[in-house]
Amino acid sequence: MNPVGSSFPDLLLPPTAFPPSFQWGVATSAYQIEGAAAEDGRTPSIWDTFCRVPGAVRGGDNGDVACDHYHRMPQDVALIKSLGVDSYRFSVAWPRVQPHGRGPVNPAGLAFYDRLTDELLGAGIAPWVTLYHWDLPQALEDAGGWPHRDTAYRFADYAMLVFDRLADRVGTWTTLNEPWCSAWLGYEVGVHAPGRRDFGAAVAAVHHLLLGHGLATQRMKAAATREHTFGITLNMGTADPATDAPADHDAARRADGMGLRAYLDPLCKGTYPQDVVDDLAERGVAFPVRDGDLDVIATPIEVLGVNFYFGQDFSGTDEHGCRVDADGHPVVRVVPQDRPRTAMDWPITPERLTQLLLRLHRDYPGLPLVITENGAAFDDAAGESGFVADEGRTAYLAEHIAAVAAACEQGADIRGYFAWSLMDNFEWAEGYAKRFGIVHVDYETQRRTPKRSALWFRDTIARHRAT
Repeated sequence: MNPVGSSFPDLLLPPTAFPPSFQWGVATSAYQIEGAAAEDGRTPSIWDTFCRVPGAVRGGDNGDVACDHYHRMPQDVALIKSLGVDSYRFSVAWPRVQPHGRGPVNPAGLAFYDRLTDELLGAGIAPWVTLYHWDLPQALEDAGGWPHRDTAYRFADYAMLVFDRLADRVGTWTTLNEPWCSAWLGYEVGVHAPGRRDFGAAVAAVHHLLLGHGLATQRMKAAATREHTFGITLNMGTADPATDAPADHDAARRADGMGLRAYLDPLCKGTYPQDVVDDLAERGVAFPVRDGDLDVIATPIEVLGVNFYFGQDFSGTDEHGCRVDADGHPVVRVVPQDRPRTAMDWPITPERLTQLLLRLHRDYPGLPLVITENGAAFDDAAGESGFVADEGRTAYLAEHIAAVAAACEQGADIRGYFAWSLMDNFEWAEGYAKRFGIVHVDYETQRRTPKRSALWFRDTIARHRAT
């Protein structure tokens, strides 16, 4: 394989862009890659159920097999090692570890993550655990799901089952991945599992997800016998007004409030933003806060995972100039940007990543940041060998890593970057139609082939280390 200097001459980064301790990694999630959906005691998650709803997932796809990582884990760890990364971010499947979401641990299920941890450490790769990446046990959804307060306590119990087993070898623990998606896409918009459409339930889910994070973090910290890094991962973008019109500024404020500040303010400041509380009151709902909840949610964390894909512009009027929708609620409309777009129809906005990171550094000081997801889906065309010359994805990674470097140079405390995703996988409601991987997966043969982007990423890491 050629060195980066000759392979990708237009996509070099300055060798001094990041500190020597900067952490490079790749990321996946359990339901998207593991398969083995009904093996070794695993019970159904909300995604197993949602995939069976006609029309819910493109092509009727599901995660029953996915990338068969459950059976191919050692080979996949060897693949990760070949990329030269420092760390691998993976999630633990709650219904694999604790069937039905309550009760004792499932030894066979937890043993898989025990083996994965040892395999990673043996390869010189640091494991980064995400305890929840959307696969709520269906039994807990049947009992009320995240809108039900008890789910937060069940999550803390589950977290301790995993922590007790792996804490001696895993240093970094993040509780939730993208609670915004869990709450809004799952309980209000209905395009993700469990597919409910209830605004009040989504608001309750936001609070109980954050409460579960706080409860789990408190308990893990109390039980820790060595130094660990605890945190949470949020999906964040930028919310800018499409014009200088007051209505557009208000729409951007509302989007930023529900998309970012409704999570970071309680996590870092111990309170929900007053303007968000007021906006919800206009609709007759409120976060179901009880005494002591916000203190629990604000349990100190040592890292904030930042998942970034794009920034957005907002308008406070619809296409006809109306400021309220058919239900009488203020309009908050995404205005399309004249930008190149990915196969997900997402705009490519690397400068917005710099903008976001500097804003986080300014508004939530003292909180170390790690880019825990960043990547893009493109319509990959594999050759006979399986190789994909994915120039678009390679350029996307290069531009966004450069955007992270720009934020670092302006003082933001950014400790690492994880590319999403290690390999093509089950892309939620899009099924297998969208490919985010830097490694191509032939789903019929399960053959893995590093793409051009993987080779560029590997060589960029090697060049950084060499300097």
